[in-house]
This record gives sequence, structure tokens and C-alpha cells, in this order.
Amino acid sequence: MTITCRRYADADLPRLQAVLAGWRRESGLCGYCHVGDLPFRIYEEPGGRRPAGELVHVWEDDRSVAGVAISLRFGSAFDVFTSPTLRGTDAELEMLWSAYQTTLRHMAQAEGGDAWVVTDVFGCDEVRAAQLTRLGFRRYRLFEHLTERSLLAAIPAPALPEGFTIRAATMDDAERLAAVRNSAFDAGWSAAAFREEVMRKPGYHPERELLVVAPGGQVAAFTVTWLDELNKVGHFEPVGTHRGFRRRGLGRALLLHGLRELRRLGMETATVQHDAANLAARDLYRGLGFERRHETFGFRRAHRA
Repeated sequence: MTITCRRYADADLPRLQAVLAGWRRESGLCGYCHVGDLPFRIYEEPGGRRPAGELVHVWEDDRSVAGVAISLRFGSAFDVFTSPTLRGTDAELEMLWSAYQTTLRHMAQAEGGDAWVVTDVFGCDEVRAAQLTRLGFRRYRLFEHLTERSLLAAIPAPALPEGFTIRAATMDDAERLAAVRNSAFDAGWSAAAFREEVMRKPGYHPERELLVVAPGGQVAAFTVTWLDELNKVGHFEPVGTHRGFRRRGLGRALLLHGLRELRRLGMETATVQHDAANLAARDLYRGLGFERRHETFGFRRAHRA
């Protein structure tokens, strides 16, 4: 079997999402992100700084997609997702090394780059951990908690402070959406860049982005909901609140609304993940009925002294 590698193109996204959903159906959550994480990681996370084709590569065999690699996440990290039949093989090892090298090359072009190349591994994924160890990576810390909630249980009605409302985004919201992300995550989006690099890219549907709008029209909180229709799993990514509107219960109300929307759209389970050190996020999700399902751990490899 011959496996080849090529640059990602926008038209690849629906096929990659369908393949990823199939891998999750076959093997479970361990080792695979939600299908909604693909467009988020490909388009929004890089902040429009590099064309997707430079950072994302698709591996194909004679029949189908064999793997996908996303490089330069957070400026120094990468992801590799491979077919269940290739896990633990030399082909997977080659994909990991290629993603490492791609990330390293782009890091070398940036000023003040990190001294480490990083990737994350599910705690249950002993096969991937062993592969990375073969390549000289070492586990160094707990990264994230992946939490899950059934949508078959009761979902309380959302409650907002007076004057605040919840609605779906529209294509006219680019300036508001850039502003709330810049505040929530210290991002650097302009309205034009966010519209072109995120809202007009495949996978983004404005009706799936839910907003809490403050009196006067400012977006105070937001989340994007993603659907894995094959596995009936909905996902929230990202979730954020403007600094000026925190501690008012907006995130809770927004997620309750989102849970009801996911159920209305036929999902049976909802997932959301958060930095393991973010206790406020932990308490928010726990209070909404989410329970920890998996942990991810950071693995890193030094590339310079």
C-alpha cells in the first residue's frame, strides 16, 4: 500500500470530517478530536497568519484518507490523526515526524520562537505515547480535560440579566465577533480578517455560533456549536466571555441555550474541553452536568538549547 502526502485545500474539509467521524465510530474518542475541531484548528486558531495549505497536510493511501496533520498550533504545537489501521505503524511514525518538522520549520521563521515542539496525547492512548517516545518526545504536564454530558437528561432554562439576549450570529457580526475574541483570548483579529479567514471558510455556519448580546448591541459572550451527526455528539469550541462581562452568569446561560439547541438538532451527547488548570471553566462545566471523560497530556521535544 502506497501512502502519499499533499497540502490541504479548503475543498478537503467535508471529506476529512466524514472520515474523522468514521474513525471515532470505529475506535471511540480516545486519540481523536471532534469533527468540529478540524475547522477551528485549521482556520481560527492560526489567527489568519499563514495559509492553511502551508500548515495542514493530508495523507492518502490507495483507497481513502490515511491521516491529517495540523502544524504550528499555538505557535509551537501540532496534531496528527491517523486511520485506526495505521496506529502504531511506521506510517504513523512518518506522519508524526513530518508534522514535527513542518512545525519546526515555521517556528524557525518566527522571532523569539519556543525552544520546544509540543503535541498532546489522550491519557488512554498508550500507542501514541509510545510512538512519540520513539521520536524523542517526553511527557511533561497535564493539558486538558475533555468533559461530556448526556443530552437525554433535563436541561434547565437559561436565565440572563435584564436587557441581555441570546441569538445566533450573522455574517454582519464580523466586527463584534473579532472584538469579543480579542478580549476573551488576547487575540489580534481585525473584522476583515475574521470575516475572510473564519466566517467565509468551509465548516463555518453563522447559525451555529451563539451569542449573548448586551444592551446596546455588544457581544458579551459567544460559543460555536459543532455537530458530529454520525456519532450524535455535539461540541462547544470555543467558549468565551468578554472581560467586561464576566461573573454575570452569561456563560452558563449561553451553554444551557446551546445544549438545548444541540438536542433539538438530534445530538445525544455534548462535549467541551478546557485547560486543566482553569478552575473557573471546570466549575462552570461541572455545574452544567458535564463529567470528565478523558485527559490529555503534553509531550514535547527540545529543538535547541
